[in-house]
Amino acid sequence: MTPAPIQSLLDSRALLLIGRVVLTFMFWASGLAKLLNFQGGVAEMSHFGLEPAWLFNVLTIIVQIGGSLLIIFNRAAWLGAGALAVFTALTIPIAHPFWQLEGETAMFEMLVALEHVTVIGGLIVVAILGHRMARR
Repeated sequence: MTPAPIQSLLDSRALLLIGRVVLTFMFWASGLAKLLNFQGGVAEMSHFGLEPAWLFNVLTIIVQIGGSLLIIFNRAAWLGAGALAVFTALTIPIAHPFWQLEGETAMFEMLVALEHVTVIGGLIVVAILGHRMARR
């Protein structure tokens, strides 16, 4: 049996909103950074061989901020979560190819890739919760 204070927290709409904001933090913070420092974002895209870099930066900003907003406001959260999950999966071979590296660098990039897989799991859960809430 769940203790009453914990049950109250788990039933709280405020806690659900906080969870959505926190889950998407890495995305909307990165998107805002790329928007506010557009040339820095373009340089990052170029660094990873994504050309035209300005277009990849714009698309990244749209996916990161747009997907986050869809999740935070639970409006087509499945779409936002799906877009962010695909984006996150694609960053692994593009930015964290640990299988091509050696030593500590390979280990670090593998840990980042594993964290990305974990985030994808969280996005799947938020898509399911958003779908269930929309049916009520």
